[in-house]
Amino acid sequence: MPTVHVAGAKVHYSLSGSGPGLIMLHGTQAGAEASWGHVAGSFGDSRTVITPDLSGSGRTTDGGAPLSVEGLTDQVVAVARMAPPGPVDLVGASLGAVVAAATAAHHPELIRSLVLIAGWAHGDDVRHRLNFGLWRDLARADFDLFSRFGMLQGFTPGYLSTLSDEGLNAVLAANLPAPGLARQIELDLEADVRELLPKISSRTLVIGLARDQVVPVERSRELQAAIPGSIYAEVDSGHFAIFERTAEMVGLIRSFLLTG
Repeated sequence: MPTVHVAGAKVHYSLSGSGPGLIMLHGTQAGAEASWGHVAGSFGDSRTVITPDLSGSGRTTDGGAPLSVEGLTDQVVAVARMAPPGPVDLVGASLGAVVAAATAAHHPELIRSLVLIAGWAHGDDVRHRLNFGLWRDLARADFDLFSRFGMLQGFTPGYLSTLSDEGLNAVLAANLPAPGLARQIELDLEADVRELLPKISSRTLVIGLARDQVVPVERSRELQAAIPGSIYAEVDSGHFAIFERTAEMVGLIRSFLLTG
């Protein structure tokens, strides 16, 4: 797995496919492989797919300092410079969407198209603080409780009910705590990109998730309204739509990227 060094962090990333660059950013807890490994091949016929582990997740290591949107943006920029020449497409989910939005605002010359999935503009919201504050406390107290709560929040009831007890237990057993989980949750609480959103000039698709209990769909609609010229799509799914509605999500993203 290739790496790039950024301000004391050794950022690991995977690279596959061919063509212009496509960077896909994960959210809190899950790293690149867990988030995108099952769909990266769906884009490899037309894009060089690059999936970095941002600080706090996967194999990326750093000094353990608090995370910031600016610091993670610098990691994305460094990875983008490892892509084939020319601007890249950038896809981000959840916290990855926040970082992707900031990257596009600060570095318009690097970003061809932008896709933001279940993102938000700021943490100045009572429910947001309640939710991610509970995440923080559960993760500190008992990671197994945090993981089980995350499954209940992340998937719709109908999807969870299709899993067997063995299937559910296998998913929970595979969900090991990210080394920087606490730092990522603190960033979930603190991140604020409101002032950056009007500066985004890349073609942008915002995808809201109609039954998301982690990032309510209203927050995605708010995000889209603040980005000039952006378009909006909504998927009938919970927060983990890339697993629950894989074919639909891949189709939406491919259609947007390939028609630009």
